[in-house]
Amino acid sequence: MTFCRSAFLALLLAAAVQPMPAQAGGVSTRQFLAAMREGNELGRYGYLLRTLPELDATTRGMAQQYYAFSENELGLYGEAVRDFPLKARLPENIPLPSPAQWQAVDAVDAIAGLAAQRRIVMVNEAHHDAHTRLLTLALLPRLRALGFTHLAIEALVEDGNALRQRGYPTDHSGTEYMREPVYGEIVREALRLGYVLVPYESTTPGGQEREAQQARALYQKVLAGNPRAKLLVHAGYAHIDKARGRLGDVLPMAARIEALSGLDVLSIDQTELREEEPFNELEAYRVVNNAVRTGDSLRGVPQNGLTPHLDTRNALREPYHQLVEAFHPQRAIVLRHLGDGRWWSARPQVYDMNVILPPANQRVSSYVRNRVIPLTIDGKAAIALPPAADGHRPDWLSLHGKRVAAAVSSRLCQGAFPCLVEAHYADEPDDAVAADRYVFLEGGSDNTLWLRPGRYRLRSMNTAGKVLTERALQVDATH
Repeated sequence: MTFCRSAFLALLLAAAVQPMPAQAGGVSTRQFLAAMREGNELGRYGYLLRTLPELDATTRGMAQQYYAFSENELGLYGEAVRDFPLKARLPENIPLPSPAQWQAVDAVDAIAGLAAQRRIVMVNEAHHDAHTRLLTLALLPRLRALGFTHLAIEALVEDGNALRQRGYPTDHSGTEYMREPVYGEIVREALRLGYVLVPYESTTPGGQEREAQQARALYQKVLAGNPRAKLLVHAGYAHIDKARGRLGDVLPMAARIEALSGLDVLSIDQTELREEEPFNELEAYRVVNNAVRTGDSLRGVPQNGLTPHLDTRNALREPYHQLVEAFHPQRAIVLRHLGDGRWWSARPQVYDMNVILPPANQRVSSYVRNRVIPLTIDGKAAIALPPAADGHRPDWLSLHGKRVAAAVSSRLCQGAFPCLVEAHYADEPDDAVAADRYVFLEGGSDNTLWLRPGRYRLRSMNTAGKVLTERALQVDATH
């Protein structure tokens, strides 16, 4: 994986003050990380908006990731993908499958069929892209029917009877990833189905020891002395790899647990081939490139801030877009060879198959528009870019038809922006992970929350965490 400079940061820094080095009065890495551990979700988002121009180059790169994590956590899913374009590189000279030799198969059906003969299944995610969480959510009932007993979640911290008795996660159940609503749905569904939830994260930041500690925790908590246990693991990126490669010389967690248990892991990758930018953003890049080429400028943004990270001449050759054009996925798919029946993996020694998700964002994002949104956060000026895709939230939020769109208005914010509007299940407290949420950056607009039919408590809050409005909400199947 390589990290690319985002269009968001280029525009943000071009339209704001010049960044100050940490030693000259800016925000140090230590101060930044401390701030990320404090406050409410919208408060951290506001802090990031206000502080990004003050960070030194090293901290700014880390902050860019945290910004995308924050957007994802707050229901700004298209914005998170837009503002942190994380590019994956397939092995060189690998031939991509074509419909003449390969057929698309529903990923859930394929994985469930293979899992019937395994005791360990591992699925990965991109932490800033909640679209990669839908596969695990869909697999939970299918694998439970096959006798799977445990679900291990990288983001989980809480363990014990309290979580099982409650039936839902709270703000203290895991890391910031778990505060994202779809992650909350994974936990609720797993508990409803009777899975035993397993925290396994290491306290070591990274490297060999982290992978070793994760593998030992899974083996000791689930598999050792328990021959009937069957384990589904939801992890990040290359932790699910069964050989060295994507982590350099580090031996990944999946390889280590195979060695400890003697079992064959079914390893499913979703991060190598994913939508790095909304597919129709090709037109947006043409607008930016044309402005740079002709010397035109977008109002208030200097020309030198407009260097897109993607060469539009090569954009259609991105592997993900090639495969989408060839196989037209409507749900998550995997590819099976028409001749010998093997499953396609870009790295067959490392993981068993690649999942190809359908495009999540079908509208051009608005970060090339000729405006930014002025904000005041903690008494200081800040800016934000307009919502991605003109505010259209991706349709995958229906969770395969289980949720419906409920309209919400920026009027709930009472003129305080940015403003978080969120829905909680009526029988869950305020510290439970929200059912869905959305951030309004300015007035005069409406949007939708995606919710299962039922009763909710709808509320709006400002960056200080003050509740501005609160009311009951009933969502019907035909809402």
